[in-house]
Amino acid sequence: MASIPGNRLESAVSNVSKADPACRVDEPVRLHALAIRGSASGQTVTFEPAPLISCAMASAVADWLDTSIQPLARGYFNLSLAAMRVGGGQECRRRNGASTGPISEHASGQALDIFAFKLAEGGTSETVLVEKPSGLVQNRFLDAVRQSACGAFMTALGPGSDAAHANHLHVDIQTRRSRTSRFCQ
Repeated sequence: MASIPGNRLESAVSNVSKADPACRVDEPVRLHALAIRGSASGQTVTFEPAPLISCAMASAVADWLDTSIQPLARGYFNLSLAAMRVGGGQECRRRNGASTGPISEHASGQALDIFAFKLAEGGTSETVLVEKPSGLVQNRFLDAVRQSACGAFMTALGPGSDAAHANHLHVDIQTRRSRTSRFCQ
């Protein structure tokens, strides 16, 4: 992976059985934090816990934070994105945890699940839970986040799309039939 200045990316090796080639992560990284580009104060966004994802996915997340999430946080709350509570980095399994069917993009580290956004500035902080936003502003912020995810990723699924995504926002970079085709719910 090319170095992303100011970001803490730690190379990692997938501990998934190599028997299933679908569970291989190309250029795996453990994502601890990403720097917000253009931030004069050297601001970073931490990931709790630090997921194992592919370098390509880490790059897509970094671009999304810079171009969409940070401006949305500033616009809706006048706060900066400080952290994201995440899960579902690399995990060798089928889609939605089913026993049959296609392999999940999580298996190759090409997906990330987001449960909460933590915003902070000075002594003020606010947590926006994807599953249970508190009030109209948080709802509108999450709607805008979800719309931006539809443009930044090939797949964006969240509450209301299906039962498996009722409490988080799933984003992935799976290439579809057409490079311009996206799956957004």
